[in-house]
Amino acid sequence: MPFGEVVCGAPGSGKSTYCYGKHQLFTALNRPISIVNLDPANDNIPYPCAIDIASLITLQDVMDEHGLGPNGGMLYCMEYLDANFDWLESRLKELGSDAYVLFDIPGQVELSTNHDALKHIVQRLTKIGFRLAAVHLCDAHYVTDAAKYVSVLLLSLRTMLQLELPHVNVLSKVDLIVQYGDLDFNLDFYTEVQDLSYLENALNASSPRHVALNMALCSVIEDYSLVGFETLAVEDKASMLHLTRAIDRATGYIFVPPHDAPAPEGTLEASSVPASTRPNTFSLFSSAAGPMTGSVGDVQERWIEAREEWDAFERKEWRQEGEMIREAREREKAIQGERRGGGGIRERK
Repeated sequence: MPFGEVVCGAPGSGKSTYCYGKHQLFTALNRPISIVNLDPANDNIPYPCAIDIASLITLQDVMDEHGLGPNGGMLYCMEYLDANFDWLESRLKELGSDAYVLFDIPGQVELSTNHDALKHIVQRLTKIGFRLAAVHLCDAHYVTDAAKYVSVLLLSLRTMLQLELPHVNVLSKVDLIVQYGDLDFNLDFYTEVQDLSYLENALNASSPRHVALNMALCSVIEDYSLVGFETLAVEDKASMLHLTRAIDRATGYIFVPPHDAPAPEGTLEASSVPASTRPNTFSLFSSAAGPMTGSVGDVQERWIEAREEWDAFERKEWRQEGEMIREAREREKAIQGERRGGGGIRERK
């Protein structure tokens, strides 16, 4: 059964950067991953692309042929992909039944909030066997302004209701949040979407004419009680691993490594059948059923309160790790030299 992520979010939220970072991470972990670019306006793709919508349709061709603007042309492209879904289905089958696929979605928010084309595509992907989760990226700097934070909450809620998928909302670029000013509350207030009445003073100060509207919007968000956020610093390995685990729990994905991979004794079946048909009790209890590690407090300390100290600590760790690798290589070379020398002596005898 193939699994995947529908990576959506506003323009500039870091969707393509996230896909590229996840490709690097999964390649290092020897986990399968394929990325599908569904943005017909994305000319500079940073990641290796398994399937590109540009081979079916491009935004520029639509604008030139039909006289549409960028937004109208983008909607046309998604409707065209929906009408020609068999093109996407045939190429996805080539990736195999054990594929893990990232779908990089265009940044126009109406595609994931009120337009039906993307919703139909997601539903058809589910019907052909994909287990998907929506990963909705929001720029973390919006939490530094109460009005922008409420707008992000509304956008996230509308996307959750529209796509109808297991949903993981993410505050991306959390490592850059200190550049936009101090937070009024601790970071967990924003990630857990706690009592929004505390935002009343800040909202009324920025827009005193819309006091009733502001509080009504907050009550809508709290009434649904659906929105919450994970955090992401795409260049930080620990942050990427934490988010990966959260998404795996949302989809029910359990990575089964090859039968000859290094692992504790008895945790992997010796059979060489495909991973999708082999049990892996160790992965089940360590990844899917185990508790999530790390906390928002750790993220706040790492990127907001003690960033310089953590940066210095990580640089020290990297130097020590580099020295250990260098020493291990030197020892290996010395052992190989001794073996070659010893072999030569025996041959002379």
